[in-house]
Amino acid sequence: MEQTLQEFLLEKGYTKIKLHLTKTNHFEIKASINGKKGLFILDTGASSSCVGFEGIDRFKMKVKDSSILAAGAGAIDMETKMSRKNKVKIGKWNHDKVVLVLFNLVHVNTALINHNSKPVDGIIGADILKKGKAVIDYEKKYLYLKL
Repeated sequence: MEQTLQEFLLEKGYTKIKLHLTKTNHFEIKASINGKKGLFILDTGASSSCVGFEGIDRFKMKVKDSSILAAGAGAIDMETKMSRKNKVKIGKWNHDKVVLVLFNLVHVNTALINHNSKPVDGIIGADILKKGKAVIDYEKKYLYLKL
């Protein structure tokens, strides 16, 4: 009998996280930062995982100014800040020393709201996906991360 992708990955020590496809064709994912739950867009094209400035207090983030200018999602040269040593948990997977970029998420959330989607707290990007050796099953809408 042929093994499914799910059986194979679970056997290899991965955990499975459900993805929700929004009306804007983005995958939404629930994650927690420093113990607080939030809603995020999964973005394989984003090099860094990000949180909106309004999430600083909610997610108990320690923040430093950053010289990096963010570009993406229709905006360029946006001011950013950095937050190091954050605890990120997605499903059963977690990592203790995640660097997150803080930036103005208003343009992202305005676009989502205009398409009848929920606003998000941030973006889970390639940095976290690499740390978790991520596999995305687009057909069944699951993210797998290695425990």
